[in-house]
Amino acid sequence: MRRKKRGRVQRVQIVLLLVLAAAAAAMLLIRMRLFPLAEEMAVTQVTNKTSNLINDAIDRQIRQGAVDYSSMVLLEKDGDGNVTALKTNISEINRLKTQILDTVNEEIMNLNVEQIGVPLGNLVAPELFSGHGPYLPVRVLAVRSSDAGFENQFYQAGINQTLHQIVMNISIQMTIVTPAGTRLVETSSQVVVAETVIVGTVPNSYLSVDPSGLTT
Repeated sequence: MRRKKRGRVQRVQIVLLLVLAAAAAAMLLIRMRLFPLAEEMAVTQVTNKTSNLINDAIDRQIRQGAVDYSSMVLLEKDGDGNVTALKTNISEINRLKTQILDTVNEEIMNLNVEQIGVPLGNLVAPELFSGHGPYLPVRVLAVRSSDAGFENQFYQAGINQTLHQIVMNISIQMTIVTPAGTRLVETSSQVVVAETVIVGTVPNSYLSVDPSGLTT
């Protein structure tokens, strides 16, 4: 009787060991195959969300009237109304840069799991369960650096007309935490913040104006 009982206990122990071994193998498989995929998805989620935040922040500034071409660029004209020079308002450029970067950095740090987490269904069976299931946690640990530069773009807009656009190039570097560990993410976005149509030729004197990162 004791031998039977001992044999039964041994069989249970063997089964438990097999179950634990299978669980360990499954976890190893998940870590080796699914975690790297989850990390790449997390990077994509964060990058896309950050680009949206940048666009939304600039769009709000424009709607609120905080961004205006005439406050950023001064058109000097001669007595006949011809544009003779374009000058940038450095203080306005710097104000806009600081305000947008502060807003974007704050909103990035406030991103939650529902916004940038990876749904489990995207990893297991994306063709059936994409966007469903519990979220694998992803969060922004820190914004390491953020900067913005301005660029001028000129396009022919018609007979004797030139479209002048002021483009803001924003670059952000941040550290995120994913199920696979920490990851450095860099994202950039280019957004038109102001534009106008200049009648006549664009003066060459504008090409020499480059004090706050504004370049042609």
